[in-house]
Amino acid sequence: MSILTLQPLPPVQGPPYPVYRLTVEGFHGMIRTGLLAEDDRVELLEGWIVPKMVHNPLHDGTVQRANKAIARLLPQSWDIRVQSAITTGDSEPEPDLAVVREDPGSYLTRHPGPDDIGLVVEVAESSLVRDQTDKARLYARAGIVRYWIINLVDGRVEVYSDPTGPSPIPAYRQHQDFDRLAMLPFPLDGKEIGQIPVRDLLP
Repeated sequence: MSILTLQPLPPVQGPPYPVYRLTVEGFHGMIRTGLLAEDDRVELLEGWIVPKMVHNPLHDGTVQRANKAIARLLPQSWDIRVQSAITTGDSEPEPDLAVVREDPGSYLTRHPGPDDIGLVVEVAESSLVRDQTDKARLYARAGIVRYWIINLVDGRVEVYSDPTGPSPIPAYRQHQDFDRLAMLPFPLDGKEIGQIPVRDLLP
C-alpha cells in the first residue's frame, strides 16, 4: 500500500502582469448576472473577492448576545443589521453587526453606506488578525466612526474610533481595550446613549 506524503506548497507569488481589482459596481454586476450566487460565502474587501470565515456556535451565539445587548439601548431612529452587507468606496463587507440610521426605504434599493453607520461590530476568533488589520483599515478608510471587535481569543472588546478616512495609511487614531469587568460606553451621533457591561457581549 502506497502512502501519500504531502509536501508544503511554496509561497504564492503574484502574477508577473497587472491584476485589476473589482469595483463595487463590478461586484454587483457579477451578482446580477449570476456569476456570484446569494449563497456564495464571499465578500468584497478593498477590490478583492475573499471567502468569509466559517461560523461556529460560539461565534453565532456571541453575535446573538451582542445583538440583544446593543438593541436594548438603540433610539427609535436607529436599527441593527446582522451579517448584512454595507457599501464603502471599494468594498462590500458583511460585518457581524451594524448599527445604522433608519432608512425610509428600509434599504431595499441600496446597502447602508458610511454616512448611515454609527457602529460596526465583528466577532473575532479565527478571523481575529483579519479583523484587526484588513477590516480595521477598510472601515477607517471609509470613515466609519466606531468599530468594535468582540475578541473571543483574549476575552475583551477592542474599541476603535477617530478614523483617518482616505489616506495613504488608513487607520483609527484611537484604540482602547475593555476587559470582562468593564462598562463599555456606547456613543451615537457624538453623545453617549448608555453603557454596556462587557460581560453581556462575551460568552
